[in-house]
Amino acid sequence: MDYFSSDFKLGILGGGQLGKMLLYETRKWDIHTKVLDPSDEAPCKIASNEFFQGDLMDFDAVYQLGKKVNVLTIEIENVNLDALEKLEDEGLKVYPPTQALRIIQNKAKQKLFYTDNDIPTADFHRFAYKSEIGDSVANGGLTLPFVWKAAQFGYDGQGVKVVRELADLEGLPPGECIAEEMVPFKNELAVIVARSANGEVKTYPVVEMEFHPEANQVEYVICPARIPDHVADRAREIALKVSKKIAHVGLLAVEMFQTQDDRILVNEVAPRPHNSGHYSIEASYTNQFEQHIRALLGLPLGNTDSKVAGIMVNLVGSEGHTGDVVYENMETIMGLDGVTPHIYGKKQTRPFRKMGHVTIVDKDIDRAREVAQQVKETIKVISR
Repeated sequence: MDYFSSDFKLGILGGGQLGKMLLYETRKWDIHTKVLDPSDEAPCKIASNEFFQGDLMDFDAVYQLGKKVNVLTIEIENVNLDALEKLEDEGLKVYPPTQALRIIQNKAKQKLFYTDNDIPTADFHRFAYKSEIGDSVANGGLTLPFVWKAAQFGYDGQGVKVVRELADLEGLPPGECIAEEMVPFKNELAVIVARSANGEVKTYPVVEMEFHPEANQVEYVICPARIPDHVADRAREIALKVSKKIAHVGLLAVEMFQTQDDRILVNEVAPRPHNSGHYSIEASYTNQFEQHIRALLGLPLGNTDSKVAGIMVNLVGSEGHTGDVVYENMETIMGLDGVTPHIYGKKQTRPFRKMGHVTIVDKDIDRAREVAQQVKETIKVISR
């Protein structure tokens, strides 16, 4: 099929910043796009060829978009899977496949998948209801502290909490969840695996992630990770195993822990472009968004090597600020060598909401990390 400047239509479920950055690539290649998102102010609205407002969990909204396109993909996992399955049954190419999304969309199923396939992961307990956790602790089945995770609909640090005493469970959603053993780790790592519709597979370099201690959000992504080669090799080996077992098409971001004794444990995965790959826009020969499009369309995968060291700094809403967004000191950071800001187009800020990111590139990873710290301390995402 001719994808370029043709009648081919690509559908994207979700119109947030990941979709917006995917559209950089479809615009570059003149691929016609149709996007569905619940928000009339979604970042994708201005850049897609056709924008439809609708609930991603609504069967009819998802199904009707699928009937208008040749290939359908996602930029968020929380979509109606029954609609996708029906579209697949009718012959539409849906990537990642619905069977992969059914594993990934529910974190309890995802963890069971790891144990069933001998993929190393932290020990966990599964609960149908949060109320069962207290009984498990009282009977010795579960030990404090642990990490509570909602089985579904968590994102950007939401749906995850460290529980040090049972009172910490107050106010959390009552439904299905997991309680995960606390892992004493040296580093949090990630590997992005690209798997093409024609079966070609490539991995990006291992990256290191530094998290905000309260918001449980990534603050910095560092590429390459500052780890020994044998640890990096093991991380990529495990990421490839996860990718093969899940049988996705497109990108799969595999988040992992490097333990104190250098074991690698899989934390969770995302079947789409991911925060841990944003550095690639400036630092890689083929950025993750172009690679995702190549994979969906069965085109040859691009070179995943880095041209230069890269660090990504997340821009999130400052605490105490809700309302019309202002980016303070933008001109200052743009005066620094190797610094490129990306603003997502969200008009309203709130504490810890992802509003953009900044990439810092340099031949010297340590110098790039110093500039990243300077950027983090300089730019402020506030409200009017």
